[in-house]
Amino acid sequence: MFEVFFDGECPLCVREIRMLRRLDRRGRIRFTDIAASGFDAAPLGVDHATLMARIHGRLPTGELVEGVEVFRQLYAAVGFGPLVALTRLPGVSHLLDAAYGWFAKNRLRLTGRCTSETCVTPS
Repeated sequence: MFEVFFDGECPLCVREIRMLRRLDRRGRIRFTDIAASGFDAAPLGVDHATLMARIHGRLPTGELVEGVEVFRQLYAAVGFGPLVALTRLPGVSHLLDAAYGWFAKNRLRLTGRCTSETCVTPS
């Protein structure tokens, strides 16, 4: 079973997680909300800030993956393997990595959750 660690306070993230829950008819994904009270990142070997900076997932082997690879694992688990294969093509892969990197850096700002502690404004 693939486990995804998502920010349950992120409106865009929650929307995608809801869709994936509906598509996960075979129960191949474990959904873990890192914003939930009582969530402890320590057993994963990473801190909460690291999990908040980029989406993470855990393979059945226990290995952590992050970024676009998490989405590949999620969409393969719900039956979109052929689409996932396309995301591994040169060029497509680089574009997706760059787009996700930009989104991850700007996620709090894009979802209206910036504070002086969470977003640094350029001087």
